[in-house]
Amino acid sequence: MHTLYSDVTGTVWKIEAPVGTLVAEGDTIVIVESMKMEIPVCAPCPGVVKEIHVAEGDPIAEGQAAAVVGG
Repeated sequence: MHTLYSDVTGTVWKIEAPVGTLVAEGDTIVIVESMKMEIPVCAPCPGVVKEIHVAEGDPIAEGQAAAVVGG
C-alpha cells in the first residue's frame, strides 16, 4: 500500500480515479488547485485505488494524505 500526499496547499479540484479504479504508475488520482494552477497527485506504482481521503472542493494541506493505492 502506498499513501499519496499533496505537494501543495490548496483545494481538491477533481477526483480523477475513484476507489476501485485500476491505475498505472504516473496516472493522476487527484487534482489539487493552488494559486490558479492544477497540480496532479499521481500514482507512484501500478495498482488499485483503495482509499480516497478527500472530496472535491475540500481544502487540502501540503503533506496531507489524499489517497491510497495498493496491489
